[in-house]
Amino acid sequence: MTITNRYLLKAAMLPQGDRADVLIVDGFINSVSPNIFDNEATVFDVSGSVVLPGLVDLHTHLRQPGREDAETVLSGSQSGAKGGFTALSAMANTSPVADNAGVVEQVFRLGQEAGLVDVFPIGAVTQGLKGESLSEIGAMADSIAGVRVFSDDGNCVFDPLVMRRALEYIKKFNGVIAQHAQEPRLTVGSQMNEGNVSAILGLKGWPAVAEEAIIARDVLLVDHVKSRLHICHVTTAGGVEIIRWAKARGINVTAEVTPHHLLLTDELARSYDPIFKVNPPLRSERDVMALREALADGTIDIVATDHAPHSVESKECEWQEASFGMLGLETALSIVQKTMVDTGLLTWAGVADRLSSAPARIGGYENHGNNLTIGSKANITIINPDATWIVDRDLVASKSRNTPFHGYELPGVVTHTFFNGLPTLIDGLLVSKKAGS
Repeated sequence: MTITNRYLLKAAMLPQGDRADVLIVDGFINSVSPNIFDNEATVFDVSGSVVLPGLVDLHTHLRQPGREDAETVLSGSQSGAKGGFTALSAMANTSPVADNAGVVEQVFRLGQEAGLVDVFPIGAVTQGLKGESLSEIGAMADSIAGVRVFSDDGNCVFDPLVMRRALEYIKKFNGVIAQHAQEPRLTVGSQMNEGNVSAILGLKGWPAVAEEAIIARDVLLVDHVKSRLHICHVTTAGGVEIIRWAKARGINVTAEVTPHHLLLTDELARSYDPIFKVNPPLRSERDVMALREALADGTIDIVATDHAPHSVESKECEWQEASFGMLGLETALSIVQKTMVDTGLLTWAGVADRLSSAPARIGGYENHGNNLTIGSKANITIINPDATWIVDRDLVASKSRNTPFHGYELPGVVTHTFFNGLPTLIDGLLVSKKAGS
C-alpha cells in the first residue's frame, strides 16, 4: 500500500482575498478551490488566516562555520520556520569566509541535513571579503550549491574596478551582485546615523551620503556592463530616489529593505542600548516613511531580514564596543503587517510578492514564490492577521537573543509553515522535519 502525505487547509484566505481550501499531496499543491473533501488528508482549519507562498529571505546570517556560539544553520533554520520562511540565503561572512566551493557546499549540506528550509549559500565577491581580488565565483556557481548571488555583505566592494569585474563575471550564468552600500572612508569609526541625535549623544555619525554614493556609482556601473545589481538594506530617502531614477531608465537594479528599517528610528539610540546598534544604522523618521512608500510602489523590490545573531557578550556591553546587528526572522512578517498592511500601503498580495515571489525571482530559487499555483511545491506560510503576540527574547528559536523588539506587542501570528509539503510549524510550535512522513 502506498502511503501519501496529504494535508488539507480549510477555509483559507488567499493573498488576493478569495476564500478557498488548499489540498497538499506528496509535497505539491494538488488543488485550490472551495469545499474540498479528502478523507485521507490531515485537516487544518485555518479560517480567519491568510495563506501565503512560503517566505523567502534573500539576506540571512547563519554564522556557521565559525560562530556557532551565535547561530548554526540548524538553529537559524528553526528560527526561519518559526517566522514562516521556507528559504534562507546564507551570507558569506563566516569563518572561514564562503569564498570557495568547499565552504558553500558545506553550508548547503548543513541546510539539507536540517531539512526545515532551503538554505541557499551566498558566495563572497572577493577573497576573504577584503575587496581586493575576486573570489572563486565560477567554482561556487558550478558547485552543488549552484550559487547565483554573491555579496561581501558586512563590507562594501569599495573598489570600482573590482566591482566592475565582478559584475562582468557573473553575466555568464545570470548571477547577481548584492552590494553592501557603504563608502568606507566616510564611515570610519561611525556608530549611528549622522544627525541631530548623534550630535547630542556624542557618537560619531554615519552620513546618508556614504550609502548613496555607492548606490549611485554602482547603478552606473551595472548600466555600463549590462549586468545585474541588488542593493542590500537600503536605509535612506536619497538612496530610494537614486534607485527610482535608475529603474526609470531601465537599469537592471533591485533593492531590499529590512523590517527594522521600516519601523525603528535613530531616536532609539538615546537609550545607549546597543540592541539598537545595526549596520547600516537606524535612520530618521523621514527615511522610514520614504522606505515604506518605496516598498509600496515597487521601487524597493523586497523585504529581507538581515537576520544578524550575536552572542550575549557581543551586545551586552558599551555601545562603542558592541557588534552591529539584530535578529529578524521571527518578527519579519509581523513588522511588515504593522508597517505596510495595517497602514494600507500593501495588500496581502503585495506581501506575497515582496516576501516570496520577488526574492525567489531575484535569487533564482526554483520551487519558491509560486503563489500557490497548482502543481507547485507546497512551500506555504499561514498567518492569523487578527491575533497579536508579545515578543520575548527568551522564547526565540535562534541561539542568540539580540532582538530589538523584545516586549513589543505585534500584530499577526505565524501559525503554520509547510516546507516541501510537510509541516515544520503547527499552531506556532516547531515540529520535526520528519513530521507527516
